[in-house]
Amino acid sequence: MKGTAPQGSGNEQEAARWVRGMFGRVAHRYDLANHVLSFNMDRLWRARTVRRVRHVLERPGARVLDICCGTGDLALALERDCRARVFGCDFCHPMLVAAREKIGRRLARALLFEADALRLPLRDASLDLLTVAFGFRNLANYEAGLAEMRRVLRGGGMAAILEFSQPPNALFGALYNFYSRRILPLIGGALSGSREPYTYLPESVRKFPPAPALAEDMRRAGFREVSYELFTGGIVALHLGVAN
Repeated sequence: MKGTAPQGSGNEQEAARWVRGMFGRVAHRYDLANHVLSFNMDRLWRARTVRRVRHVLERPGARVLDICCGTGDLALALERDCRARVFGCDFCHPMLVAAREKIGRRLARALLFEADALRLPLRDASLDLLTVAFGFRNLANYEAGLAEMRRVLRGGGMAAILEFSQPPNALFGALYNFYSRRILPLIGGALSGSREPYTYLPESVRKFPPAPALAEDMRRAGFREVSYELFTGGIVALHLGVAN
């Protein structure tokens, strides 16, 4: 396994720095661009993720962390209908600022902290659930990311990775690739003020492991009962795994 490799980055540190800067530049319009570009399907994908992990959220005293939390949408969705203590973290400060403002407006309880998903400031076996929505693909080292997820999960804890994928149907895949490579950068650039993130996105998806390969990588990292589910024709996949 490797990690994200934006054009011009020569190592993991440069890749991480590029990703942090890219998201910092679009944080102020990130939500709007996501909702428009996904035709609001991003809300549905997160809601489905919450339903799949609800049994963990309902555990007494459950501790939950959403890594690469961005502006906090999944963290908010996780805590909406449960009593679990939900945390969110991201290594991009402007994203956390936007998330904190949103959480304050909604009088939510989610707690945020700034941290790199590859080096979480948490004790071993301290979480019941760890989630990540559309952020795992941007890690500089996927293998290290899975190892860190496994480290902080208790035995029987669950990891949930919601991420873009490649549609298995060739015709639909061709249409999706045309949209993501030709249309998405134009609209995303107009909405956010920067085309760079939305040119990077389809290339990062193209280079990301397909759903079956990511499932196997999770097993090698120490997860059992690994499964995945494709949403919206396979443009998004939800991977679930239980820590040994």
